[in-house]
Amino acid sequence: MHHHHRSAAIAKKLLLRSSFFSSAKQIAPAPPLCCRFRFISSEPPFSHHQTPNHFNHPSPNTNTYTDSSSTPPPPQPPRARPTPTPTPTYEEEQARVLAASLHHVIRLGWSEAAMIAGARDVSVSPSIVGSIPRKEAALVEYFMDHCFQKLVDTIDSDDDSQFKDLVPSERIANLIKLRLQMQAPYISKWPQALSIQAQPSNISTSFKQRAMLVDEFCHASNDEATGVDWYLKRSIVGGIYSSTEIYMLTDNSTDFDDTWAFLNERVRDAFDLKKTFQEVKYFAEAVGAGFSSSFQGFTKKGC
Repeated sequence: MHHHHRSAAIAKKLLLRSSFFSSAKQIAPAPPLCCRFRFISSEPPFSHHQTPNHFNHPSPNTNTYTDSSSTPPPPQPPRARPTPTPTPTYEEEQARVLAASLHHVIRLGWSEAAMIAGARDVSVSPSIVGSIPRKEAALVEYFMDHCFQKLVDTIDSDDDSQFKDLVPSERIANLIKLRLQMQAPYISKWPQALSIQAQPSNISTSFKQRAMLVDEFCHASNDEATGVDWYLKRSIVGGIYSSTEIYMLTDNSTDFDDTWAFLNERVRDAFDLKKTFQEVKYFAEAVGAGFSSSFQGFTKKGC
């Protein structure tokens, strides 16, 4: 009987304990793992100043809370910057002024006034003219270089059929004519140009420019079968060019027809294969002497 009462008391206690734990689970459920291990790390909690890398670059499939106020703006495309216009060099500006000055030579001559007018045409300060050494000579030398380059371009171009089928003497005559036609528009002012070239401070450059021109005539002639010495040939061609240049100054015929007839006769005489070497040499000396006296006469006139 006593044993029966004890068993009943134990059963009652077990029932009460069971009901207690059952009600405790309903009142205070265990927190999830993420809450229980929230501050287990030894590092301080994250803030908006300190965000781990995997929060900065969340995976597209991960639902991660992000503060919209701290979201960086989307990247903007780089703004296109205008390409700066290169500033012309001092030499380039001088060349522009000299090129523009040629349009005023017919009216103002090979002068500083023509250069100042050219500077205004290309919107360059006229003060640049004051810094150009040997002003008038620089203008004449620019013109000579410009014409030489045009001649070389014509010779080197594919469209030079006007020279291809000619014999060497005819080719030289046509090249000299082509070069002298370039200065035909300036014929009224060319005595002044010759005077400027003959000045002691300018004659060295003038000689070099004319030597280059004569060399180009001789190279372009492709005349290797005549047996004429190269230096003698240069003397002959140089004399023919210079004498024709002087003759052109006094020619009043239409389109300088008399000048081109004079040129053809000088070339025909010089490259006549019937002439002996000594006769060609005498011809070159005569042409040179004639040019020298004519040149001195025109350079004394100046203007």
